[in-house]
Amino acid sequence: MDKRDRARKILKTLKREMPGARIALNFSSPLELLVATILSAQCTDERVNKVTPALFARYRTARDYAEAETEELEGLIRSINFFRNKAKSIKACCNKIVEEFGGRIPESVDELTKLPGVGRKTANIVLGSAFGIPAIGVDTHVKRVAGRLGLTNSTDPERIEEDLSRIIPKELWVDATTLLILHGRRTCKAKKPLCEECAVRDYCDYYSSMRK
Repeated sequence: MDKRDRARKILKTLKREMPGARIALNFSSPLELLVATILSAQCTDERVNKVTPALFARYRTARDYAEAETEELEGLIRSINFFRNKAKSIKACCNKIVEEFGGRIPESVDELTKLPGVGRKTANIVLGSAFGIPAIGVDTHVKRVAGRLGLTNSTDPERIEEDLSRIIPKELWVDATTLLILHGRRTCKAKKPLCEECAVRDYCDYYSSMRK
């Protein structure tokens, strides 16, 4: 079975196992997803979702964040890891959005990654989940799961993105990102993967190697 066939079977199985799968972060606009994704670095989505309702009610535009009092912004996200650095990143990011993009969230990887605090993973998640633009976001879960499943031999996020984009149809890139992330959180855990409960273990290089 080549990698394209393997990827197709894996995604079909995961979609059946997780019908209606969607990104775990709660948001109602591209700006909200951008902010939530910045906050989610080294922090659980569950924790971020507890913080963002009050945050999103207080700041509704990029200008609101750019002009926010630093102490107030920090106070609203204090329970998030590295809240001071993230508050600084959000303010700087939104200031650039206001100054260079007229308050509009840009819709390309090149433009998004010019924003402070926004890497390629964040950019692709915003493009895919907020704008519906085909993109593969490679976070720690996608990196781990794709490697174990044998969909890539690389450990570099950009190379992994390239590998996955070659074997997964473009119209499935957004779904693939969500499904691989959720599978990594629920089943293919970093320290103790639940291989015996895994619906795609028959396609998994890691599982095959563990049985030898």
